[in-house]
Amino acid sequence: MNSRHSPIAVALLAALAGVGYGAYQFGLKQAGGHAAGVADATATTAEGRRVLYWHDPMVPGQRFDKPGKSPFMDMPLVPVYADAAADEGSVAVSARQTQSLGLRTVAVQRGTLAPAFETSGSVAWNERGLTLVQARNTAFVEKLLVRATLDPVRRGQPLAELYVPDWVAAQEEFLALRAMPGGVEALVDAARVRMRQAGMPPALIAQVEKEGQVLARVTLTAPVAGRVVELGAREGMTVMAGATLFQINALDSVWVNAEVPEGQAALLQPGAPVQTRAAGFPGDVFKGRVQAILPEVEAATRTLRVRVELANPGGRLAPGMYVRLGFGTPAREALLLPQDALIRTGQRSVVMLAEGEGKYRPVDVRIGQEADGQVEITAGLSEGQQVVLSGQFLLDSEASLRAVAPRLSDAPAAAAGKEYQVEAVFESVVDELAMLSHPPVPELKWGAMTMGFRLPQDGLPKDLKPGQKVHVVFCVPEGGEPQLVHVMAIGGGQ
Repeated sequence: MNSRHSPIAVALLAALAGVGYGAYQFGLKQAGGHAAGVADATATTAEGRRVLYWHDPMVPGQRFDKPGKSPFMDMPLVPVYADAAADEGSVAVSARQTQSLGLRTVAVQRGTLAPAFETSGSVAWNERGLTLVQARNTAFVEKLLVRATLDPVRRGQPLAELYVPDWVAAQEEFLALRAMPGGVEALVDAARVRMRQAGMPPALIAQVEKEGQVLARVTLTAPVAGRVVELGAREGMTVMAGATLFQINALDSVWVNAEVPEGQAALLQPGAPVQTRAAGFPGDVFKGRVQAILPEVEAATRTLRVRVELANPGGRLAPGMYVRLGFGTPAREALLLPQDALIRTGQRSVVMLAEGEGKYRPVDVRIGQEADGQVEITAGLSEGQQVVLSGQFLLDSEASLRAVAPRLSDAPAAAAGKEYQVEAVFESVVDELAMLSHPPVPELKWGAMTMGFRLPQDGLPKDLKPGQKVHVVFCVPEGGEPQLVHVMAIGGGQ
């Protein structure tokens, strides 16, 4: 029996030995492959630079031990060198990477900045052109020649005919004394003075002297051209001395009252030029100047009222019309940078400073006014320094991966809470706040107003213009400014 099973046992032992040998060979191959991977991960380039690992700048956090094509993007993996990693203050990028990432730089330079912005307003009467026509004495309105408010009148146009008893008596006395034989010149002069004291205009006194007869009825004429904005007389009325019969407002110039955010109103000075456009007159520009910045803030909207005086040839602009105003501020010299070079986080503004030899460093900057695609740099940079204009967000990813600095696009997270959506009108960017005019938000018990929102992490839509409608998603962190989550332009932008 033992002799019968021994060949089987031998065969089993041989098979087990074969499996063990195969496993041993497979283990050697895997160990060799792993060693090769480690060798690749610590490879040295022809220039003598040691590579730590490869990565895709668009997908921070993913590392690879071999070069090749990114599984995420249609681009080659980028090596991270040991000598570049040693410099914790900057990001090093090779010439090939610079070309692959499309990095372009621009110099910080001095230039002329003339900030301009637009807002809306409504046309109003120029109150400085208001003229009152009053009764100088008790009188009777015998005939009314202008019968309705807002009727146009010319300078010198008859308005009404009055019978003034006091003037009739003064005229009769004067003419009677003048008709007496000589020696009464003093009495005639005294009678002339009494006519003047009764309120008779010098022209009417001269007419009485010339014609030598009593002028029982007096015609009131318009002292200025304009529109009758108030009519206080009717035929047959008895009017007392000092009663206002007509109010006439000139229309050769008008006021426009505009609501301007506090940050923008600070840029304006009385006398600053303004260009105005009205929907009723497409293509026409009405030029004027800032007449006054009224010292009163609208509590609900946090805006100041700016009064603009416009020339109104032909009286085409009528009170109550809605217009758009373009404000220009005096040009001044400033340190300028293209707006596209700026990385806005909502809490700060950052640029990628080119230090030379392929090294780049994130720098916080303080910005001022913006105009014509340029932004004023008030602190953080000096003239002549080179700043990344395109590709800075890829460097941001690299900086985050290498822990050079806190991630540039990381804004302090808004306190977890509800998000709100509303359609608004974009006005401007002031002190890194997007000024939006929005309708009431019942959930927050907000009325319609113009207010500032912290900029979203993904930035504002490109080519967004003042006055453009936007759809916004925002949240309200506890104790902080409202934070925009996303902004989408309506009818333009992105």
